Amino acid sequence: MMEWFQELTSFQKTYWIITGISTFMFLLVLISTIIGAETDDIGDVDAEIDADTGAGFQFFTLKNLVAFFAIFGWSGIASIDAGNSKIVTVIISVFCGLVMMFVMAALFYYISKLSSSGTLKMKNALNSIGEVYLTVGANRSKTGKIQIKIQGALRELEALTDHNEDLKQGKIIKVIEVTNNGTLIIEPQN
Repeated sequence: MMEWFQELTSFQKTYWIITGISTFMFLLVLISTIIGAETDDIGDVDAEIDADTGAGFQFFTLKNLVAFFAIFGWSGIASIDAGNSKIVTVIISVFCGLVMMFVMAALFYYISKLSSSGTLKMKNALNSIGEVYLTVGANRSKTGKIQIKIQGALRELEALTDHNEDLKQGKIIKVIEVTNNGTLIIEPQN
């Protein structure tokens, strides 16, 4: 093995060293990602954030740089074996590495857009139609429960009404207001 390495030119040795180190690091990153050993979280944070900032398009990350050098090295070695000149080899290597970085950055960007917080936003219940589940007392005298579809899921939520009669189980209702504490104000539908 050492004889083979010593017979290489310094240009070839450079590419093989870059390729070996970056491929080893790529495998470590891949294995740590698969077993879940990443440390990208910021600890226990209990806060509600209304803005959708997302991860953004992150081009220069550790994973992207490792992938760049791995692809840079392997494409350079392939280019050298194909008999290309040093300048053509470097151009091909840099181009392939940048394409890989762009593909990985785009992949992580679009994957991050697939996630959702699942946080229930009560304002989304306004003007929704639902059904009384537990009797709602007339003139806000008794809190009842309604079943209503919000954000694609059927929910059971507390409700009050300003109507003059109790709204019994099975009555079709419409949400007309959401109070500050998240209670829904409803009215019956005919």
